Amino acid sequence: MIDLMCGLDEAGRGPLAGPVTAGAVILPPDFPIEILNDSKKLSEKKRDAAELIIKEKALWGIGIVDHQTIDRMNILQASLYAMKLAYDMILLKLDDWCAKNNINEYHILCMTDGNKIPPVSCSDVKCQPKADATYPAVMAASIIAKVERDRIMYQMDKLYPEYGYAKHKGYPTKEHREICKKIGPSPIQRLTFSY
Repeated sequence: MIDLMCGLDEAGRGPLAGPVTAGAVILPPDFPIEILNDSKKLSEKKRDAAELIIKEKALWGIGIVDHQTIDRMNILQASLYAMKLAYDMILLKLDDWCAKNNINEYHILCMTDGNKIPPVSCSDVKCQPKADATYPAVMAASIIAKVERDRIMYQMDKLYPEYGYAKHKGYPTKEHREICKKIGPSPIQRLTFSY
């Protein structure tokens, strides 16, 4: 029986616009964990490089919850739901990944950053504040979640260049608030968030 830790983390709880994303990652034993850290402590270049290696070597899933769903269910529930979507994606690929890595019997422990447990179909789920700075699998999840969200916001910047999403990614910067007050909310604005 092999213990597999599935790290879960989200990106984008604080912004006023765009989706919240979540990553779920199970790392293989030979993964180069020295490339990992809390996504907020890595440069964009290092996050992008790490994401490629995570997606090449690890078992991973991504969950994306859009701004309208965030407004409907609130940001906490949307973040937890994004983690569930990411974990569900892992489950779809789990059997093939285990066969490829010669894993016959396993036990999955889901570890998430924060103090709330997401509604994942895993019998052993724990949450811990600062898990994204402690557990490599959670660090990896935070990296793929952040890179995915940034990628989406760069695409949104091309669609709505007047909002400057490539620069601030929808976070509540002074610049973003002023643009919203001047020209109104963007089509991806979280309308339950004050701007």
